[in-house]
Amino acid sequence: MLDITAADRIAIHETIALHGHVADDRDWDRWGELYTDDVVLDLEDFGSGTTRGLAALRKMARDTQSDPTQPLGHHVTNIVVVAEDGDRVRARSKGLAVNADGTSGTVVYEDTLRREPQGWRICHRKALARRAPAQA
Repeated sequence: MLDITAADRIAIHETIALHGHVADDRDWDRWGELYTDDVVLDLEDFGSGTTRGLAALRKMARDTQSDPTQPLGHHVTNIVVVAEDGDRVRARSKGLAVNADGTSGTVVYEDTLRREPQGWRICHRKALARRAPAQA
């Protein structure tokens, strides 16, 4: 059984949910409200490699914010805390993206969050693309 409080759960959910608002507002200076300074963002499944550190994440976001393939809407849902180890928890959530051309996509986020002095922050995120099976 997980030994975290209801207040911790709410804070973890809010941190994960904040991603969509910050990303859609293109408010990269607020990334520190959801990620640690030493964050690792694994976007290998999307062909975008792994980004290490908050400064590098902000640079990547600014460099790609005008890319027309970037989603217009990021929606995070189905957040569950699956494991706890001291001041760290692992969480899984689903993401939905709405693109400018009207298409949509889905992702699974596998997050590790760490309790920081300012609250729960994501220190590792792996984004896994959900794709239709290949046709035989």
